[in-house]
Amino acid sequence: MYQNLDRPPLRARALRSALGPDGWDVRVVEATGSTNADISAAARQGAAEGLVIVAEEQRAGRGRLGRLWVSPPRSALTFSILLRPPAASSWLPLLAGVTVVAALRECAGVQATLKWPNDVQVAGRKLGGLLGEVAGSAVVLGVGLNVSLRQAELPRADATSLVLEQADVTDRDTLLKAILRSFARGYAGWLSEPDALPPAYRSVCGTLGREVRIELPGGAVATGVATDVDASGGLVVNGVTYGAGDVVHLR
Repeated sequence: MYQNLDRPPLRARALRSALGPDGWDVRVVEATGSTNADISAAARQGAAEGLVIVAEEQRAGRGRLGRLWVSPPRSALTFSILLRPPAASSWLPLLAGVTVVAALRECAGVQATLKWPNDVQVAGRKLGGLLGEVAGSAVVLGVGLNVSLRQAELPRADATSLVLEQADVTDRDTLLKAILRSFARGYAGWLSEPDALPPAYRSVCGTLGREVRIELPGGAVATGVATDVDASGGLVVNGVTYGAGDVVHLR
């Protein structure tokens, strides 16, 4: 049993009651290796769209490019969503980023932005990230958000948490409800009007207009000014579109 009295547990029954009418099947687990792996397994077994697994502690979470994502118990919001869209799309992780930013701005009063493709930042510091994966005919979206981590607990010098940013809300139940409701609105809007998503993403993407360095798979590096996000969700730098890579903001 955890003894972190300043980090209360998620209230699983209240979350299911609040979010069930919206179509979410929320399941809280005390600890797991990776919520994305758990959702992927459930998807292969035929689980329905709307399943959400939230972990109080994630011991082998994965970020983009295979990076490890772990945090002290109950200090973060780590969860994954199962979707069964008509077709997989590279825009779904970007949609998730847009809806997380919207929820943080509306619910927590934090002026979050996105570093392409889907790192959540506040004033250039990493607050969280998203990872999308395909599991058969399903799509799995994983979200990790630093909530109550203290400076000494952060994994890197350029990271931050909602507590450190003095957010209006740091209650994880409230944040999860706000994010899932924001995502539900965004997902329904994307299904009915997909052309509205690219401009919405551009409006919260802090990478655009910046000089960047892109560290590409295989070790190559490209630099230049990021000018756009194209129809596929790729980042346009010096007229060239990049669909994958690790972006560093230079200035």
